[in-house]
This record gives sequence, C-alpha cells and structure tokens, in this order.
Amino acid sequence: MIRFEDVSVTYDAAPGPTVQRVDLIVPEGELVLLVGPSGVGKSTLLGTVSGLVPHFTGGTLRGRVTVAGRDTRTHKPRELADVVGTVGQDPLSHFVTDTVEDELAYGMESLGLAPDVMRRRVEETLDLLGLADLRDRPIATLSGGQQQRVAIGSVLTPHPQVLVLDEPTSALDPAAAEEVLAVLQRLVHDLGTTVLMAEHRLERVVQYADQVLLLAAPGEAPVLGDPAALMARSPVFPPVVALGRIAGWSPLPLTVRDARRRAGALRERLAGAEPRRATPTEPTPAPGTGRRWAGLRRERTAEALPGVVAASVARLAVRRGRVEALRRVDLTVTPGETVALMGRNGAGKSTLLSTLVGLLEPASGTVRVGGAVPHRTSPRELIRHVGLVPQEPRDLLYADTVAAECAAADHDADAPPGTCRALVDELLPGIADDTHPRDLSEGQRLTLALAIVLTTRPPLLLLDEPTRGLDYAAKTRLVTILRGLAADGHAILLATHDVELAAEIAHRVVILADGEVVADGPTEQIVVSSPSFAPQVTKILAPQEWLTVSEVRRALDAGGGEPW
Repeated sequence: MIRFEDVSVTYDAAPGPTVQRVDLIVPEGELVLLVGPSGVGKSTLLGTVSGLVPHFTGGTLRGRVTVAGRDTRTHKPRELADVVGTVGQDPLSHFVTDTVEDELAYGMESLGLAPDVMRRRVEETLDLLGLADLRDRPIATLSGGQQQRVAIGSVLTPHPQVLVLDEPTSALDPAAAEEVLAVLQRLVHDLGTTVLMAEHRLERVVQYADQVLLLAAPGEAPVLGDPAALMARSPVFPPVVALGRIAGWSPLPLTVRDARRRAGALRERLAGAEPRRATPTEPTPAPGTGRRWAGLRRERTAEALPGVVAASVARLAVRRGRVEALRRVDLTVTPGETVALMGRNGAGKSTLLSTLVGLLEPASGTVRVGGAVPHRTSPRELIRHVGLVPQEPRDLLYADTVAAECAAADHDADAPPGTCRALVDELLPGIADDTHPRDLSEGQRLTLALAIVLTTRPPLLLLDEPTRGLDYAAKTRLVTILRGLAADGHAILLATHDVELAAEIAHRVVILADGEVVADGPTEQIVVSSPSFAPQVTKILAPQEWLTVSEVRRALDAGGGEPW
C-alpha cells in the first residue's frame, strides 16, 4: 500500500537530512507504529505519505514514496485526499468549519459524495467516537481532547484507504484513547485500512501495532519489524517494557495481561518491600536536582511564598457560553505540593487552570493565588504569583527565533541573561538558537513554552497537558525539573491525561467530572483504586501498590540480588 524507495528529506538550511535511507514497504491492512525520540523525523516521514512533505513544508525529497500507486512527488495533498486521511499534532490547524457536524461532513463534500451517504457516515462517526452530544457545538468551545476526536472523525468519514496519524491520543483521556484505538483496530481488521501512526505514549498503543517502524536516532535508517523485538532495542519504551527489561523477561511483554502472567516471581520478591514515595510535605527532588538548579534559583522565590497556601478555590462556578464548565469546586494547593488534575475530556480541567491565571472570571465563588485575585490583578503583577503553560504552546510564542524568545523571557522576568536558554537545554538539548519556533515539533514548542514560563520562577506553576508531544527521555527531564521546583517550595498544579506522569510526580490526584471534584486524595489511594487512571506497573503488580518502574527498581536494588 505504501512504498518508500531510498527516501530522504532535507530542509533548507538544515545541516543534513532529517530522515534518510528509508527503503521499505508498509503492507495493506496493517497498523504500523512509528517509534523514536523527539526530533528524529517521525512527523517528516508521515508528511511524505500525505504529500505535505515537500509540497507544503518545503525542503528536498529524494527517492520515491508511492501510496496506492500514486507518487507523492507528482501528486499534491489534494490529489491524495481520497486515499490518504491525515491528522497532525495540532488539531486546530486541521479545522475549516465552525461546528462538529459540519467538520465531519466537509471532507466528504470536497470529494462530491452523495448527501445520503454523507449523512449516514456522519452519524456512524459521531457514535464511533462518542461525539453525538457535541454535534451542534462550536469547535472553538471544545476541550483539547474533544477537538482531537473531531479531527480524527473528520478524516474517518471519507473512508480513506490510508490513515496517517501524528500523536492521535496525546490529548485524550484514557477511556477516550481506548475508544479511538478500538475504532482504528476495527478499520484495520474489518475494512483493510492501512494506519501509519506516530505516538509517544507507547503504553497506550504498542500492543495494537502489527509492526513497529523504529527511528532510533537522527540519520539512522529506519527499521521495520516485530514490535516485541524492536522494543528490546528501542531507546524509547513504555513502562511494561521497562519492567520486563529489569525483570529479564524474554520476549518482552507488550500488554499488561502478558506481563501479569510472568510477574508472579517478581511479586513474591517485592512482597516484603514498601514503595519509597515523596509526601506532600516532603517532596523528594531527583538526584542532583538541587545542584543543577542552584544557579537558576532567584532570591525572590522565598519572598513570594510567605503563607502556607499557594492557591485556594472555594465554591467556584465558571460558565463558558451556555456551558457550566465548573460548579462547586473546592481546592487548595500548598507550597511544595504537586497536584495532578485528572478527568475525562471536557471535565473542566483547562477551565480551572484558566481561572487560576485570570483568563476567566468566576460566575460565583472565590479564587485566590498567593493573596491575589487573578481576574482583578494586572498581568505584570500576576506573573509574580502564577505561571501557566497552556495546551497550545504557540499562544506564548511570538518571536522569530528560539534565542529571541529566550531573551524576551529573561527580560520580562528580570532574570539573568541565559536563564531561559539554560532551561531549554535542560529540558530538550539540541535546539539551535536560530531555529524558528514554527519549525519545532509540537513537543519542542511545548518545551520552549515551559522554559519561558519557568524563567519567572512562579510560586504556583500551572501546566496543561505538559507531556503532550514529549518522548520518555524528555518527560524524565521534565519530572526532574518539576521535582526540583517542588523541593524549592513551588506549588505545581498540572492537568494531565498521562497516568504515568501522575504516578511518577504527583503527591495528590484530584479528579474532575462534569465540572465537579469527585475525588481528592493521595496519589496511591486514587490511582490504585481506578481502572482508568492506574499506571501499568500498578495493574501488573496488583494487589501490591506499586506505581512506577523506578519504585520497583529501587526496591530491587535495596534488596540486592536477582528477583528470581
């Protein structure tokens, strides 16, 4: 179905090819998962299939890519639209209409399908993706995850032969992600659709892959093969594979079910051990974090945390148009505490963060951040109390280069020159000063936005889906920095669907549903009891209450010897 013949792509002014020596065939009716660290060219490779590379992105494409017999060098994206459906990392850039139903129909209208066919397919897609209740909603009023589902639905309705998906579950809650992946499985197995997908959250998708296409490092030729075999050599891998590696299992398990079947001896070895976790009052920084951050610590940080409460919300209600997004919400976050805000798409997580940073005004109730009322405080003053990294990092990026963005961030925060740049290097090394922010991947843009916000060293840091687009290595670096901030007394509130991140870093988990708080407690109590929000390690080692691979590794190292 898809043939790559000695393909390489080189962008203008780039020192070398972004991808090269791609020579392989993707068979019809298979789900192929692209795996690799950030910046190795996964999105570029996907773009060559849809025709976006080089017709839209520019650069030089050498070799040949054919899809259903059509050469993408001579067929522009609109000439491939009937056979290739594409969803990129940013769903907002995908939309051309205003409402959900119109967006689902637009692609079919462009292809000239009959009205009765269009109506039937729209209804089928609304049901498949759980969008029926949103059919008349303006797309601009939807949450990020809901927009992601609409974007996926809009390419499903024309029934393409090939689906190209870049981070399709990154903004989805666990249940919604499972629904979308189940739909993709049905398309692959029942209709013979070929799916080519890049995804960093491998714990969600690797078990569904027929084959893995591994891009291990920039410049290396991709390798197509068996998922378990390639996971054994991949530089990025999900927790189930990480647990299998330290346990010495072969072949490596890709599913929780397979891992549970092999985990009896490991559970016995861990039976007498207790997980070593941080507490809300004593957050534990990663090794070396204090030294790393010493040069970036600012004197006013301690002055900005005079009280015991970094943020307090009481009986909060917020309306967004006709929708009551939040109601009767009570929440307190203290200095040094990391709180994960979780819940299904549209539950009100982003609304709560926006209210804390003054972007939305409460309909009723009270909101205080460091003694300030956010919606009544000037932005210049508010950044001394709170900083927000939004879901869409481009909202914070205005300059033409990374260096200019960092210089502006240092100036706005009254920070020493180079502070922001050092943060960028810490989170995601290798981003050049003269790179334009729009040329960065979604994960790299998020990293830059995070560095800009962290430059002010806000006492309260708000993050909305901070690991979207980040690979496991980048996520580990993010966790190290956030632990360092918590150890220095900063309060952190992050809205996330990443259960592995919550298990790794959160002292508390707060779950929202339909705008209300339905659970609030220590991480181990909340996630262990929830099938939806439990991390992979918890599911594998239950009934023991382990959350992360690092906890298991520390316990095994402390006990000495091999677990079997």
